[in-house]
Amino acid sequence: MTEQYDMVVVGAGTSGCYAAATVAREGYDVVIVERKTEEEAGHIACGDALKGADAFPEAIPKEKIQPAFTNTDVDHGRFEIPKEDTVLEIPVPGELAVIDRWEYGRRIIQGAKDAGAEFHYDTVVQDVTQDDGGRVTGVRGKHNGEVVEYESELLIDAAGALSLLQDKTDFSNATFDTNVTYSQFCSAYREVIHVDEPVEWDDALVFKPTDRAAGYLWYFPRTSTEINAGLGFQMNEEPMKLVEDLKVDLRNRPEFKGATVEDKLGAALPTRRPYDSAVASGFIAVGDAAGHVNPTTGGGIAGAAYAGKYAGEQAIEAFESSDVSEQALWQYNQRVMDHFGARYAGLDIYNIFTTAVEVDDLMGMLGALPTEKLSEALYSGSANIGWKLKFQTAIDARDHWRLIYDLYKTKKLADDIIDHYDHYPTDPRGLPAWQEVRDDLMDSVYETTGASPKY
Repeated sequence: MTEQYDMVVVGAGTSGCYAAATVAREGYDVVIVERKTEEEAGHIACGDALKGADAFPEAIPKEKIQPAFTNTDVDHGRFEIPKEDTVLEIPVPGELAVIDRWEYGRRIIQGAKDAGAEFHYDTVVQDVTQDDGGRVTGVRGKHNGEVVEYESELLIDAAGALSLLQDKTDFSNATFDTNVTYSQFCSAYREVIHVDEPVEWDDALVFKPTDRAAGYLWYFPRTSTEINAGLGFQMNEEPMKLVEDLKVDLRNRPEFKGATVEDKLGAALPTRRPYDSAVASGFIAVGDAAGHVNPTTGGGIAGAAYAGKYAGEQAIEAFESSDVSEQALWQYNQRVMDHFGARYAGLDIYNIFTTAVEVDDLMGMLGALPTEKLSEALYSGSANIGWKLKFQTAIDARDHWRLIYDLYKTKKLADDIIDHYDHYPTDPRGLPAWQEVRDDLMDSVYETTGASPKY
């Protein structure tokens, strides 16, 4: 069986739904192919924290998803550092909310349907089709044991981290970023738990390091009695050993005594810079499938929504000009880099820095730094620190001065990276020269931090 559409989207997550809604509302034939059943679609492992809740693309109006916002009183991060007997209260700029991710997932699916997109559930994509010139022409998969093929002018890869579609596509004639390895990704596991008594920190996102540098725990209050409790860890770590760290911490926290588990789920997510290029002829990758996640916090909902919007708007331009070449789709890359890509690339430098530091030293240093500047760096990728504050920090962090100095040098390199991303090429032919300069900057990052190369 062969289905024909203007645009095929693989994956019914945030980026896929926003891309589909953006294009379908203009009258084009759009289908979202989703591997899960209709009942399970939208059920995705997530920390449930939504940064930038005040600004969402108009293709799915905010009022349609707002009922999934279960806690809009959160306004700061609470960083627990047991080895230093310290708790850092770090403000979070902008509007913040904790959501019911499954309810949110249902609502964005309905929003895409309302815009005119079709949904084909319980369909597992297994291959990508291309013509003799390398243009992607669709996908092939199975539904109820039957082979089904989708033909389209444009394929949107919203299939998530380490997308199978990218393994099945020949990118030899494109600049699409294939420099992708497991070391650039994180696994996450979370449980939604219910407690009888309200927690005292229902206005905060709680973070805590695991005993291993590769992981961290989180406790995000959906409500004062319903908590998203989870952890993230690098893909090269033993998942079950780290999941046990979460269970031990839950047992040792008095506020979780007698808690009941309502849901369990795991997933992978990118903790890397955005793909250098996420387009090829007839193909655009969005959201987790293109590295559109804040690499320090794992937050990806707002970025995915805007990536979907930009991909959809680029698709409309391509359809109107009857040109879905890499060149015609390139502006999508530019818009992503301009909106959040440069910032995420800068934040990735701090991730690299942490891989070369012992967790106890890192936590001790963080406990000595000014919280408002930590907040600024955590979300913008950089922070402006005056000389007076530098002097005071040097006094407060005298036991960690060497590490502070290394962090200061790393900050300068992160600033250089952000500045370089501000000059992202306007044409795919300029990408190799741009990458060469960026890679020279990355060599300086590895030399300064002592970290192993990530890319």
